[in-house]
Amino acid sequence: MTETPIDAHSPEIVTEGTGHHEQLGDRAELDVSFTGYAENRADAVRELGRRVAAAEPALELPGLVVRSRQFWVHNEWQGDRVVGCRAGEDIALMLTDTAALEEVLSALVGAEPTGLHGPRWALADPAAAQREAQRRAVEDARQRAEGYATALNGRLGALRRLSDAPSHGGHVALAARESGGPDVRELGLEPEPVRVTARCVASWTLLT
Repeated sequence: MTETPIDAHSPEIVTEGTGHHEQLGDRAELDVSFTGYAENRADAVRELGRRVAAAEPALELPGLVVRSRQFWVHNEWQGDRVVGCRAGEDIALMLTDTAALEEVLSALVGAEPTGLHGPRWALADPAAAQREAQRRAVEDARQRAEGYATALNGRLGALRRLSDAPSHGGHVALAARESGGPDVRELGLEPEPVRVTARCVASWTLLT
């Protein structure tokens, strides 16, 4: 059977579809920072080095990956007078074994950092979740288009074009090891769902 070619000027319906897929995070991102303060830069850096060295055992726990380290140093001012110096190191971490989160957090807090932020949950391989979100986005666009076609006393024809839609904005128990760190088991830091979102714009032929 020969298909009737589609007239480029025939009516079309353009719809936007959105699809979401949620999946439990299997990676945890953590940010930890250490600082040292002294009257001069050299002593501030030495104090920082002492604090970071004391934390190295916690940073070397199994399943914990150091993603980046950023060092900084600056003067401390009081009015127009330098009263000391502060040095710091910001460390970005990735935990690949979420079952060890409580152990890792306990060890990191026990190392007495200046700051600790996280966890932010992520996916090791978001490709499958992205494909499912895309499938749902296309299905959403199709359902919207079918509704418009019915409203026009017609029916939906072939898909003409499909593209990503512009983004509309942003889109996270193991007992603690005896390491001198606090017990964080009561904080409820279980893996949370990570939502992957896909948006598309689809153009369909309107058959009348």
